[in-house]
Amino acid sequence: MNKLFLSLILTGATVGLSGTAVAQRNVSLGLKAGASLSNFVGKDAKAYKDIVGFQAGGFANIGFTKLFAFQPEIIYSRKGGELETPGLTTRLDYVDMPLAFHANAGGLFFEAGPQVGFLVSAKDKIGNATVDVKDAYNTVDFGYLFGLGYQRKTGPGIGLRYNGGFTNVLESAKVGNITFQNQRRNSVFQLYATFSFQGR
Repeated sequence: MNKLFLSLILTGATVGLSGTAVAQRNVSLGLKAGASLSNFVGKDAKAYKDIVGFQAGGFANIGFTKLFAFQPEIIYSRKGGELETPGLTTRLDYVDMPLAFHANAGGLFFEAGPQVGFLVSAKDKIGNATVDVKDAYNTVDFGYLFGLGYQRKTGPGIGLRYNGGFTNVLESAKVGNITFQNQRRNSVFQLYATFSFQGR
């Protein structure tokens, strides 16, 4: 599964870089930031509730034609979920690298693509106590995204995106000859604003 996903990531990056050579005059750079509503999904995630997080970063929008574009991004994103009993909040911070393919209609766009995230922080909070639990979590999170929004080559824009995980957030645990895997994956809705600068 991970090898297949890495192949998709590399294919997407290759397509994007090839397109850059063709579309050098249709590239814009931009910044984005916004709020997120995150939770966990999976068999072992039913007791978790949503928490509010954030995301911020930058992107390059590479236009192939008037209809299609490729947008690689680097985003710092906070995810996680909350257990009301015993009042435990899990916050996971990632550096995400989405590879979004856009279908454009004027300034309106629809997007979809793969994403890989690298865990930089994992903390559990109960009351005033915070515990570092990064060692229990997978350091790489493979996922996907889809969404829509309004974005021009220059100026402000807005978007709504969903990204979900293929990878369980917790590492597997082995007891004797038996391996246990907690079935819990990231699930995040992101509302964000952008500002684009004409590149080349």
